[in-house]
Amino acid sequence: MDRPRRLAESFVHLGLGATVVPQPPFDGMAWYEAYGARHGGDGREGRLVSQHTFSEDWPSWEMHPHGDELVVCTAGRMELTQEFPDGHRATIMLEAGDYAINPPGVWHIADIADCATAIFITAGEGTEHRPR
Repeated sequence: MDRPRRLAESFVHLGLGATVVPQPPFDGMAWYEAYGARHGGDGREGRLVSQHTFSEDWPSWEMHPHGDELVVCTAGRMELTQEFPDGHRATIMLEAGDYAINPPGVWHIADIADCATAIFITAGEGTEHRPR
């Protein structure tokens, strides 16, 4: 790599054989489908490292069925709500430097007070979404 990249613009795939593969610039939700086509062969072991900044609550819940997701808050505050398979919910307030883990099969959503930035390391195979 001949120059630094910004994680918020160019995510990274952690692949089989301990590889790190820079990704094309993120340009919206359709990007994820193309990412799956590029790296789906890595199956459950592939991980997406991404960074997002939020100024509004997430519009939908999501769930990753095949692996943990690490959420690291790097700026601001976000309230992460997790809904477990038995129906109970847990709420975790994350501030800069804090992290939480979304276990496989746990639905999660975030509420944003003002603005928050987080890094996600996601086992994304089979990710599902549902309305808020």
